[in-house]
Amino acid sequence: MEIKSRFDHYNINVFDLQRSIEFYDKALGLKEVRRKEAPDGSFVLVYLGDGETGFTLELTWLRDWDRPYNMGDNEQHLCVRVAEDYDQVRAYHKKMGCVCYENESMGLYFIVDPDGYWIEIL
Repeated sequence: MEIKSRFDHYNINVFDLQRSIEFYDKALGLKEVRRKEAPDGSFVLVYLGDGETGFTLELTWLRDWDRPYNMGDNEQHLCVRVAEDYDQVRAYHKKMGCVCYENESMGLYFIVDPDGYWIEIL
């Protein structure tokens, strides 16, 4: 059997949903495309899209989670390629104070979101 698949979404858990929605909009232009809320209020799922592809970033907020998430060794990351001028976007992210690592020789850098997730920028 040959399986064919396509990427649909990537999930991260967030402590402050509104803060994360605002960060991803401001830093990367990602907008809410759909939302699912538990009838009992125990969770909210917000899907952010780039307006170009069908891929979404799923933000999961859990009502009963009472502390910021521990990223451990943080050996995973999301990567986005910016359509605008790379150097201008990097300067914008530096002004936002969210650049956490740069590798100029490889032409990339990382920003960090409010929960400590790293996003690679190409």
